[in-house]
Amino acid sequence: GSHDSFSYWVDEKSPVGPDQATAIKRLARISLVKKIMKKWSVTQNLTFKEQLEGGIRYFDLRVSSKPGEIGQEIYFIHGLFGIKVWDGLNEINNFLEQHPKEVVFLDFNHFYAMDDSHHYYLINRIRSAFGSKLCSVECVEYVTLQYMWEKKHQVLIFYHYPLCDEYPFLWPGNKMPAPWANTTNVHKLLQFLETTLEERSRYGTFHVSQAILTPRVKTIARHLIRGLKNTLVHRNLPMILNWVKAQKPGIMGVNIITSDFVELVDFAATVIALNDLLLEDDESST
Repeated sequence: GSHDSFSYWVDEKSPVGPDQATAIKRLARISLVKKIMKKWSVTQNLTFKEQLEGGIRYFDLRVSSKPGEIGQEIYFIHGLFGIKVWDGLNEINNFLEQHPKEVVFLDFNHFYAMDDSHHYYLINRIRSAFGSKLCSVECVEYVTLQYMWEKKHQVLIFYHYPLCDEYPFLWPGNKMPAPWANTTNVHKLLQFLETTLEERSRYGTFHVSQAILTPRVKTIARHLIRGLKNTLVHRNLPMILNWVKAQKPGIMGVNIITSDFVELVDFAATVIALNDLLLEDDESST
């Protein structure tokens, strides 16, 4: 999985998003501030298509309306506005059309400046984009690749908002817990990942291990120009990747792992390779 999957492009010319504090919105009237914000808002370099081609199958999505804009268009957002959600969904759907055995998880987990009418608009867009590819809510343990292939489903949508109850194809957010370490310290992060794996529900939910470091205000103040990638990500990715390599998949192990800048190391290939351990377990048990 990728963290803030859509943030490969953000619009410096747009107003600052409603996910930001009032003080930041005031500061952002200075053009340089938005340039700095971009350095800290972008957590991925690859487009959806490039991420999919690189093996990413879980997408972490935050969305917002644009206050003051006429209509109900919804955009991806991380500090600054990204592309229209509709364009992103179509890009993902085009990949799925060409690869009918691939399955993706789209996790809509943060909503800003959206009332119910915006949600209905977005949910209809999701249905228009994917149609019969959408997998209805089911007991998690039943949803194997075989199950998905037989039903010709390719998309699981997780929607962290009460309206999910009205649509059979919207999985509730509690089926996709994603505990967040909120630290700049890689050792604290790895300890948190270990602890949350131990607390992971044995049955009935998926589980996201967010292998990401989060800048504090003072981190940004100290390293304004360097940005997220050069300050936190480059230096710590090797240790994070070593943790990933040491994991076991399965009921008590890792399930979905997300990272920033997924192409900087062979992150996706390393996570995918963990599945070989499941095959080894199968062979030894037979």
